[in-house]
Amino acid sequence: MSGIWPYIAALIPSAGVGFLFWLVIKNMIEGDRKERLAHSQWDAQQAAQESAKDNSGHSANGEKIP
Repeated sequence: MSGIWPYIAALIPSAGVGFLFWLVIKNMIEGDRKERLAHSQWDAQQAAQESAKDNSGHSANGEKIP
């Protein structure tokens, strides 16, 4: 049983680095997903504002339409 400990001690650093790699990649993917969601919400908000401007009852040159 004492012969297994050197192998375990040799694998622990690799497992730690693997865990850190997984953690970093997971957080990058979550951050990208949240950024894409925020960007799409911002795009929708901008489109709604432009649509509201277009439907405000003014002509293309700024004159009020009766």
